[in-house]
Amino acid sequence: MRTTFLALTATIALSSTALVATAASAAEQAVYSAAVAASDRPTEASELDESRKPAEVLAFLGLESGMTAADLLTGTGYWAEIMAHVVGSQGAVIAYQPSQFYTDDDSKAAWSKLEARVPEVSESRYPFDEFAPPAESLDFAIINLSYHDIYWTSERFKIPTTDPVAYVDALYKGMKPGGIVGVIDHVGEGSDTRELVDNLHRIDPTVVKADFERAGFVLVGESDILANPEDDHTKLVFDPSIRGKTDRFLMKFVKADAGD
Repeated sequence: MRTTFLALTATIALSSTALVATAASAAEQAVYSAAVAASDRPTEASELDESRKPAEVLAFLGLESGMTAADLLTGTGYWAEIMAHVVGSQGAVIAYQPSQFYTDDDSKAAWSKLEARVPEVSESRYPFDEFAPPAESLDFAIINLSYHDIYWTSERFKIPTTDPVAYVDALYKGMKPGGIVGVIDHVGEGSDTRELVDNLHRIDPTVVKADFERAGFVLVGESDILANPEDDHTKLVFDPSIRGKTDRFLMKFVKADAGD
């Protein structure tokens, strides 16, 4: 199923300018819904479901049982835990965590509990600016509300100036041919991306498209399921009036099979 699906999506993207999402079957949708409904998920994670729509997002992107998936800049592991329930015991989820983040005892304890609940998840730590997954090791990856941080520099949070080109190139090398990457981020407007990120923690969708297509990824779908037309794009994403309700884009990229 996976080989046929990925070959088809790559063919569509390379032969047409139309961006078409493949609808999940009822059975597949039930798997995503069950993953989100897992009774042992922490309350603080479940409370984010309404705004993040994880079942709908994973259905749109096409995560499948048995895949090796990555949760990039994982944070608390929200997506990693849900994806683990989808990929199952025949799959694996690597939660990529910058070594500067979540180093306190409470965070370490929370991660130990997560890995005990879902043994398919393993945390992989790396210096923020040295992301380098093993070559052709991933079937699927998602980066949620964090790609803009690759353009961010923060002395307070120990984030050095990072090269987005190097980051996306490393991700491209880490994906298997036909591998899927989902990118979700806060919509922003502005020609100076680093300034926009520094001021508002937003990013222009055209910048993301250009970054990923330059590396060789093919954009095969976009969805407005996380859109909010009432967000005027001028507020910091942490502003209480818009936090958790920002206008967000969802893009699906594929690493085309060699020779396509």
